[in-house]
Amino acid sequence: MKLLAIDSSGLVASVAFLEDGVLLAEYTVNYKKTHSQTLLPMLDAAASMIDMDLKTLDAIAVAGGPGSFTGLRIGSATAKGLGLALDKPLISVPTVDALAYNLYDAEGLVCPMMDARRCQVYTGIYRFNNHELLTVAAQKPEAVADLAEELNRLGEPVTVLGDGAAVYREKLQELLKVPFTEAPPHLNRQRAGALGALALKYYEEGKIQTAREHQPEYLRLSQAERERAEREQSGRELSGRDKSERGRSDCRQFACRQPESGQGYSKGGITNG
Repeated sequence: MKLLAIDSSGLVASVAFLEDGVLLAEYTVNYKKTHSQTLLPMLDAAASMIDMDLKTLDAIAVAGGPGSFTGLRIGSATAKGLGLALDKPLISVPTVDALAYNLYDAEGLVCPMMDARRCQVYTGIYRFNNHELLTVAAQKPEAVADLAEELNRLGEPVTVLGDGAAVYREKLQELLKVPFTEAPPHLNRQRAGALGALALKYYEEGKIQTAREHQPEYLRLSQAERERAEREQSGRELSGRDKSERGRSDCRQFACRQPESGQGYSKGGITNG
């Protein structure tokens, strides 16, 4: 079983090749360059280093979301393009699940946190039992304060990881009442090796799709979509106020209209004279 794994869902770009359950190569970059600049050269370099012929792959695994909208699109486009060209199936792995898999067999709760901005994170809560990743709370976008409240309710020690854990470290220290630790640097970001290891389990369970079927799951609207929705909502509210103002204006005009011949006003309204 030969597998290519791709994760460009966040600031990190990572590719890995696995064969028969062995990680042959992993190339991970956490730097300022865009994934469109780095991902394909990284893939080519890793494949060249281990003399991997992409035609011999059995499947391609990719981070399926959530995450950076641009990063997810680049990763998905790369995986889909290769899948179509090589006629290989795709394995879409939930991004937060794959990040949790970095801490395979960790004790206590595992809580990945990907910065989603606006004091929100893409997150989930997991634990390992008998070498299996179990989902306590499925991946979702959530306010950091709400996540802290949820972890406090569970009342167990937790290990946090991901760029969101670093961004909101002080807030976690303020809000969390349960013991928590932050994963070490070599484990606290997306790694294609971990995504690939989890993808192997998905493959065994038949969780595959064609390249044409694959679509990333964003879990929320993009910033442009949110701003457009806000503008439309604001426009509807303004339109409603305009209609209300016109209605009041019509009433005022009616109240000030002089009676026509043969008509007069009474307290109850218009009366015929």
